[in-house]
Amino acid sequence: MPDPKDRDPRSTRFTDHRPLRPDSHDGKSARPILNDAESPLSWLRSRRDKAGRPLISDSQYLAGEKLRSDFERAMLASRVTSNWDMSAAGRSGFNPAAEISDGALAARQRYHRALDAVGQELASILVQICCLSAGMEQAERALDLPQRSGKAVLGLALTSLARHYGLLKDTTPSKPKSAHWAVPGYRPSIPELEEA
Repeated sequence: MPDPKDRDPRSTRFTDHRPLRPDSHDGKSARPILNDAESPLSWLRSRRDKAGRPLISDSQYLAGEKLRSDFERAMLASRVTSNWDMSAAGRSGFNPAAEISDGALAARQRYHRALDAVGQELASILVQICCLSAGMEQAERALDLPQRSGKAVLGLALTSLARHYGLLKDTTPSKPKSAHWAVPGYRPSIPELEEA
């Protein structure tokens, strides 16, 4: 039996049925090895509907991943460990917002702008699925949505988010030119007023 110490740490996978993100070409990746398939958006992107189309498009996927990235950079996720920082315990008026970096503040502003652009009705499912990595059924229960309606609501939310990020072309039809039924010269002419 091989010694576990001799095993390459990159070969250790907690979920064998999901592929790992490949390392950089030189083998010295600065990023940790991530499993993109653990994201609910990646799961939806890899599944097909009855017509053979992906459940979410590439632009919807990229918009959701951009929102998740801003959520993580903004440090909005709840802590899962104790805060042993002495500065937090020693001051009575501790302000955690004063301790975060400018990059985190900028990410927080981008995150809130994106959710405001989508609207509060659709923002909650984006937070559940994209940011908190909740499954579809879990998000439906948390948001009190009817069963099997989550994919449709998520699709609308992701499309709106992709439009906010500029990943979709604006498909709003231009205002049609008003057509008239009259022949040329149908308007009466108004003689100029004589100055008194």
